[in-house]
Amino acid sequence: MGKPTGFMEIARQDRSYNQIADRLQHYQEFIVPLTEPSVRSQGSRCMDCGIPYCHQGCPVNNIIPDWNDLVYRGKWQEALYVLHSTNNFPEFTGRVCPAPCEAACTLNLTDTPVTIKTIECAIIDKAWEQGWIHPHIPTQRTGKKIAIVGSGPAGLASAQQLARAGHEVTVFEKNDRIGGLLRYGIPDFKLDKSHIDRRIAQMQAEGVIFRPNTCIGSAAYPAQQLLDKYDAILLAGGSEQPRDLNAPGRELQGIHFAMDFLRQQNRRVAGDLIPEATALSAQGKHVVVIGGGDTGSDCIGTSNRQGAVSVTQLEILPKPPEKEDKIRTWPHWPNKMRTSSSQEEGCARDWSVATQSFGGENGRVTQLNLVRVDWQQSADGRWNMQEMPGSEFSLKADLVLLAMGFVSPLAAGMLEQLGVELDERRNIKAATEGANSYRTSIDKVFSAGDMRRGQSLIVWAIREGRQAARAVDEYLMGTSKLPR
Repeated sequence: MGKPTGFMEIARQDRSYNQIADRLQHYQEFIVPLTEPSVRSQGSRCMDCGIPYCHQGCPVNNIIPDWNDLVYRGKWQEALYVLHSTNNFPEFTGRVCPAPCEAACTLNLTDTPVTIKTIECAIIDKAWEQGWIHPHIPTQRTGKKIAIVGSGPAGLASAQQLARAGHEVTVFEKNDRIGGLLRYGIPDFKLDKSHIDRRIAQMQAEGVIFRPNTCIGSAAYPAQQLLDKYDAILLAGGSEQPRDLNAPGRELQGIHFAMDFLRQQNRRVAGDLIPEATALSAQGKHVVVIGGGDTGSDCIGTSNRQGAVSVTQLEILPKPPEKEDKIRTWPHWPNKMRTSSSQEEGCARDWSVATQSFGGENGRVTQLNLVRVDWQQSADGRWNMQEMPGSEFSLKADLVLLAMGFVSPLAAGMLEQLGVELDERRNIKAATEGANSYRTSIDKVFSAGDMRRGQSLIVWAIREGRQAARAVDEYLMGTSKLPR
């Protein structure tokens, strides 16, 4: 530990944002990074705990105290080595991960956790700026061929690990560009797509073959072709089936799934022309976002940039407490009130609200008919929801975005053709421990990420992609030197 008294002498300092009025005019990233001296001083705040709970909080088990200390000492390249030893893409997690590591930090007991996410991002950004990141080309090739379906964080992490082990890896992506959720699910103002492009270039130099515009399970590429051609297959797609809201009036125009809205805007930013007949826009509209999570927040930021008249976000769950009970929650991720940068940019938020029906005129939605709900916990610990009589109200709405999460991967096509066993949640059934970790019910077919575990965080996808890569390597070679 570089500075034993750092946490007592130096206050927590985090990155800031550009002014709201400025950042609403574009779709570029707007985080203002700390200066190098500030990052180093923040690294000195790490207490080098006897039990570093930040490791437990981080799904990829980043070795956080080590690179905090190295940054404090100015040993940036060594910090990069330690960071990359557990995380293939810290520039992604350093921007969009909610930082459960900081919730688990011992200093979070006093609400002043180490700015772990900021330090992580500073390490990788400096590495790219200094030209320290190069392809890791294997010295020997195994001759084994692996197909990975899905180019999101799980697919990319596994592809990079397996390519570095010497295998021939091909990544199949049904969209026209590589990146999966990173490319088309996260707005550019949170994650500039240049970060994806340079990683793809690195991976191509390492031998990874990318096949966009290829939908496995379609008539053009039946799943059987993968079974016939490859020694192992890893299914690493997303949980793409959105949760719907089947209330009266759902058929009205102007009600859309959030990802359709977000995906289209990302294509605009990338330079694609969107046909007028299918264009979705919040410009000049009263927008209602149903769902209080990250996807809903992304809809808010995008709607405000498109010029919405008003934005309202509804959540069926109760309003979280302003501050968590540390004794009960730490070091776990707490339920507490959080406000995202998009919510700060302007929106009304309401909790414990359920949609009864959609109202409309001439086939288009014009309002939501809502009711307030009350949540009560039963003797067995379950929470039950009841509508509150007399609490009905309506909201004007020209555009309704459904951001209520995702229920499962799409079964039609690839999964049905392969015949893989699904669990009770309709995800691909595969364990994460034991001799058959990440293996599906079909020989030589593996699965990782959201397609296996359900909707989750990017950092969990990276973890599973890395672990599945080791499982595939062991299956093919009998043993593996890849880290788990």
